[in-house]
Amino acid sequence: MPPTDEITEDEEMFEDEYSQPPFEPFKDLCKRRFLWYYETYKNTMAEAETKCPVGSRFQRMQFEFTGNTMDGHFNYTELTKRLDAIKNAIMKETDSWAEMGRKAIKNETRIAVNLQRQYEQIVEDLKNKRHFTIDISLDEGNPLVWMLTYFGRPMTHLDGGIFRIKIALSPNFPDEQPRVIVQTPLFHHRISKDGILCYFPKKLEDMKAHVEAIVEALEDESPPYDPRATVNPECSKLFWGSAEDKKKYNRMLRRSVQRSIE
Repeated sequence: MPPTDEITEDEEMFEDEYSQPPFEPFKDLCKRRFLWYYETYKNTMAEAETKCPVGSRFQRMQFEFTGNTMDGHFNYTELTKRLDAIKNAIMKETDSWAEMGRKAIKNETRIAVNLQRQYEQIVEDLKNKRHFTIDISLDEGNPLVWMLTYFGRPMTHLDGGIFRIKIALSPNFPDEQPRVIVQTPLFHHRISKDGILCYFPKKLEDMKAHVEAIVEALEDESPPYDPRATVNPECSKLFWGSAEDKKKYNRMLRRSVQRSIE
């Protein structure tokens, strides 16, 4: 029988399998951490640049000698541009999930059905518990884009505030975790200047646990110190500073809460 160039069904299946990039869970973790600590990275570079201006050469160490040196010069300006490029790429990826969500609805994929069901269960649970501090909806019915409106609880620093929060989900959830953006400007030690919320869900695959962790991160006024949560250096310095610093933090927080309803 003469050879044929046709690909069998089994060959096509294995070709598709091996053409997919391997799953690397730490990539998603690195991306989320990068968004959390982006401002800290930039602040560190700005401080270092005052000591090592662009073009200043690396200082040779005592253990370096001919044939074993690392010559070069500092260029923190260029490094800052690279940071910005990385951040923009991550945010572009985050925005692309919305289009993937629309395709998932059309194709009735498992992730679309799963997240739609989780959304309906959470909404029903909130109604049954008469939980009036949270309102959740899907952006234009998209199960990969959740919109959460949080109403500040009475007798707290968030009292009277109204905050809009976007939860962007990946079609690879829960392998890739949600990226949460507080769209209403809020001076808060768990929210970066770009609005990225730092929170820690107890169950990575359960969206109810994510919603609960988001609310907990916003409401907790006396959390234990956790260096992982230093996502807003200015806020954290005041929040964990002296008694006067803490008062200043609370004043600035209340001002931003007031602005949320103006």
